[in-house]
Amino acid sequence: MINIAATNASNRIVSKHDFAEIIENTVTQQKSLHATVHFNPGEIICSFSADQVFAEPNYLTIQTGIQQHITLMPHFLQYTNHSCSPNVFFDTHSMELIALKDIEPNEEFTFFYPSTELEMAQPFICFCGSKDCLQNIKGAQHIPFDTLKNYRLTRFIEEQLQKPS
Repeated sequence: MINIAATNASNRIVSKHDFAEIIENTVTQQKSLHATVHFNPGEIICSFSADQVFAEPNYLTIQTGIQQHITLMPHFLQYTNHSCSPNVFFDTHSMELIALKDIEPNEEFTFFYPSTELEMAQPFICFCGSKDCLQNIKGAQHIPFDTLKNYRLTRFIEEQLQKPS
């Protein structure tokens, strides 16, 4: 697979880490996290921890409980962008980032934001390009169960969705 991100003249490597690098699109200034090594499905990519804990979500947090939203340590994980066809999962119970699919070097790490969020701090229109793109991303509570069952969800999100409305 050719790394479009690395070969595109409008992209630059911002920083390198053990298993990944942050790439910035110099036109849009959007940053993304890309693998530098291969990962197999189910493989633990890395452990993470909570850097800061907030009662309210923001665009950098993932939800771990009612009124509990964390920023990630290591910080570079914050550049894992959304996709409706994700290749990684943030397991907030084991505090591990897990590969969902084969991930090749140079491939962008992506996760399904509603897998960790009941309600998005900043809902958005998705342009991930997946054939199953949901387009309007607001959080897990806004997605039909028949759709959500196709995704791996955190234990917290699963528990919240099972509660009567």
